[in-house]
This record gives sequence, C-alpha cells and structure tokens, in this order.
Amino acid sequence: MLKLSFIVPVYNVAPYLRKCVNSLLAQDYEDYEIILVDDGSTDNSPQICDEYAEKGPSIHVIHQANAGLSAARNAGLKAAKGEYVCFVDSDDYWEPNVLGGLMEQVQRENLDVLRFDYQNVRVVDAGHLDAEHIDAMRLEYEVFEPNKTPRYIDRRNEIVDGETYLNTRMGYACYAVMFILRRDIILNLKSGIRNHKSEIDDCLFTEGIHFEDVDWLPRMMLKARRVNSTQTIVYNYFVRLGSITQTQGNKEKIRKNIEDRLLIIDKYRQYIEQHPTCVWLKNMQSNMVAGVLTTIAQSFYPERKEYISRLKRLNVFPLSIADQGRTYKCRARLINIFGAGIYSLIMHWR
Repeated sequence: MLKLSFIVPVYNVAPYLRKCVNSLLAQDYEDYEIILVDDGSTDNSPQICDEYAEKGPSIHVIHQANAGLSAARNAGLKAAKGEYVCFVDSDDYWEPNVLGGLMEQVQRENLDVLRFDYQNVRVVDAGHLDAEHIDAMRLEYEVFEPNKTPRYIDRRNEIVDGETYLNTRMGYACYAVMFILRRDIILNLKSGIRNHKSEIDDCLFTEGIHFEDVDWLPRMMLKARRVNSTQTIVYNYFVRLGSITQTQGNKEKIRKNIEDRLLIIDKYRQYIEQHPTCVWLKNMQSNMVAGVLTTIAQSFYPERKEYISRLKRLNVFPLSIADQGRTYKCRARLINIFGAGIYSLIMHWR
C-alpha cells in the first residue's frame, strides 16, 4: 500500500496550479501519489492537470462537473490508495523537502493524525495584474504572516488521543490542509464497512456548505487515538482576492454564510451529546453563535428575532466562555448577561 495520498481540489487556478504541484513533487520522499480533482474548471486548469498526469504514474486526475470544494475532496478520498491522506488547496504550496521528516515521525510514533505549521504568503507587487493572464511560475512570493500556527495551538511534542488534543492543544483555527491523517479513521476501513454508503458518507465532507473544515475536522479528530504536532513549517497559504475564503459583501452570500453556520451549530449540538466531555466542541459552537449574531446585527438586523428564535430552539444559550481569547470572552459575556437581542442591538449601533 502507498504511504500517502495528496488530494488536490482544482477549480480555475491555472496561474497557480503548477507551483502547487511542483512543490509536492519537490519532496524528499517517494512513496506517495498526487490526486488532482478538476471540479469543472473553465480555464486551463484541466489541461494542466492532464499535462502532469502524463509525466508519471504517481499523478492521477479526476475530471468532474462543478460541485464545490467538499465534493472534490470527497472524490479524491474515495480514489485515494495511501495509508495516509493530506489535503492541499491548489493555489497554495508546500515547502520543499519536508515530507520525509513528517512521514518519519508519523511512522515512528504510529500516529493517526499529525498537525504541522503554516504561514501566509502573497504575490509581490501583483495586485494590478489580471490573475487569469499571469504565470505563477514567474511570480515572486513573499511571506507576510510567518509561522501563523503558534497563535492558535499548543505544539508540545506529546502523543494524546483526539479529544484530549482538541481540548488542550487544537485552538480554534480549523484547516483540513494542516494535517496528515490516517485514511482508516476517515473511511472506517478497519471496521469492514467501507462499502456501506451511509457510514462512508458520514465520514466525508458535507457538500454544498461553507466552513466544511469546521464540521469535518472535529469528527475525524474524535476518532483518532494517537495525535501529535510538529513545529515544522510545511504549508504556504496563499492569500488572494477571489479565493473561496474571501468575503464578497454580497447579501445572498452572507445569508448563505449564516445558514451554513446555523447548520453546523446544530451538528455541534449532536456531537456534544455524543461527547459531553469535549469542551472544545462547546467553545467552538459558542464562538459560531456569537459570529452569527454579529453578522445578523450587521446585515440582517430587521430579521434578528427570527434568527434568535432559531438559535434558542437549538438550546445553545448560555454560551461557553472557557479557554477563549479576550475578544470572544467579552462577546460571550455580553450575550450571556444581556441576552442575544440586546447584544444584536449593540452590534447594530456599532
């Protein structure tokens, strides 16, 4: 069995795709495959994917109709043959010659999950260029937020189970691309139910929503028995206008954003019932509730009563305030003391 499968969802990233794939090929490790999932791209991305597939048997391409990031990741998961999997967004890239050390730690410690560090990068002086007509191989990148991870997690070298890791070391930044994960814990291969559709689907990304990582990652972590971190900076997260994480200010998109968060808040309610000692779940759910109320106050204040009623039906109040940053603690305390309605009014005035 292959040791690792890189899963790379691809959608209209022709200027950046080669840099991404070349960074995965520039590793000090050989026992891996790269799965490029073309999610209905309308630029030159499909041709670039096929170009790489012709270079060797370790690169595979899936072409599918556009269905979104989660669907592309799920397609890659179902096709993967590696003992471990790692997700890479197609406009980001890895540092060279880091995979060997990561896999050595994974195998030496028999890990289910390994988390690594990342940094934010951008293109130097390219804001005036049309992204569809530039070649990323000729662009110069710079790090503008180095080593982001220490702000969010405790990186001590200690093997713990997934719930302990969530509660004591995870922090509240959920990015699936920052982990190497054993494929068994995702697709339940060891339980012998891989062909049971409902069980497989329960382990995949929820399709058609934002914040898919926030929903998916804790589900995987709670299955893991051996989790650890490394301080190695591996991942370069490319911050650009037009990427999926950038806010557009569109009312319909903002409303979709709220609805997706409400969906995940409800899912967290169910997860908390199954894992009542997981404080991380309670804190993350409360964080999302505060975010929903803030967004409603800013964009849909006349509809606040309807949204607040929906939150109350989910039984999310009072909010948890343990182990949170100062800003969140302040918001949570305001909501708990004055209520969601008064908090919305205060944020609307602001």
